[in-house]
Amino acid sequence: MEKVLNFIDNTKPDHSYFMREALKEARKALNSGDVPVGAVVVYENRIIGKGYNQVELLHDPTAHAEMIAITSATATIGEKWLREATLYVTVEPCSMCAGASVLARLKSVVYGVQDIKTGAHSSVINLLNDTRLNHQIEVIPGILREECAFLMVEFFEGLRNSQK
Repeated sequence: MEKVLNFIDNTKPDHSYFMREALKEARKALNSGDVPVGAVVVYENRIIGKGYNQVELLHDPTAHAEMIAITSATATIGEKWLREATLYVTVEPCSMCAGASVLARLKSVVYGVQDIKTGAHSSVINLLNDTRLNHQIEVIPGILREECAFLMVEFFEGLRNSQK
């Protein structure tokens, strides 16, 4: 019988840990009345940028979690490219956020739940891996899917109940 060795590879990111950090950001959006999407940008296993949806709060249609996290990350490192960084986001990025991810040259995007109405990885279109663009991004979907989906359901159920 072959012996199996179990070990922790500290060079690989802990996707669940960083997605939980993105979920913390999403709860901030939920608490402020925005769609609960949160994002963190990770470089060398540390968070260099954070963001949560602030569209309603700022009255700005571009104030998505990913946009804020990317801007925060580039400010932290003082560069426009995030070539070795990973964006963790609770919901599949929309076309604006996917486009910003490509323009920032992110190495990878990890997301929790698909967005069947505006998702720009696999739900509606695929900007993150479009070979016609000058950069493609590794994508890892479905990390903490249930937790990410729960926040969205909680938000939209609350919205429907308040409109009754």
